[in-house]
Amino acid sequence: MAVLAEAVSVIVRADRLSRLSGGWLEFKQLVPNQTLCADGEIARVGFMSHGDALAFSETLERSGLHGEHNGQASDLVIVDQVQGAAKPCDWLEHGTVGWEGDPAKKVHAARLKGSTSNQIITPDGWSWEQSLSREFGFVLEQDSARSLRYLRDENGMDVFLNTLTGKEVYVGRTSAAGVRSGRSDPGGSGG
Repeated sequence: MAVLAEAVSVIVRADRLSRLSGGWLEFKQLVPNQTLCADGEIARVGFMSHGDALAFSETLERSGLHGEHNGQASDLVIVDQVQGAAKPCDWLEHGTVGWEGDPAKKVHAARLKGSTSNQIITPDGWSWEQSLSREFGFVLEQDSARSLRYLRDENGMDVFLNTLTGKEVYVGRTSAAGVRSGRSDPGGSGG
């Protein structure tokens, strides 16, 4: 099988969750948002900010998982839907596929290398129509100061004005690490 891997995802090998003292139950308690999805081989938690994804992966490492070994992703890896895996990862395949077989509806998905199922597991409540895959925006860190202006915090989300389009951009946050100094950068992803 496979899991949705849109925006910035922390992907964990399910067979390594036994390294946490509470296993799967402890892992679920550590998840800071509602984006968890799992296919029995890997589990994915999504973020709109690289800083939030890094903070979550560090929490997992402090709890007993291993981020890397000899330069390779070990138990977990951060995967960006645009830039790919943050570290070389010989146990994961990821890429863009057509949602429900429709090549016009592209989603980024990931699966354990060697898995043969093409079914994509998504978080509860996810729909193509409301997804970041359907309407994805990406702002490079060096360009954010020129095109995004912080407006406000709204129910745990940073709201920016995209000065190029005149539209508001919402960036969900799960940690203080996801918030950049001066709030001028949405951390890479936003819609």
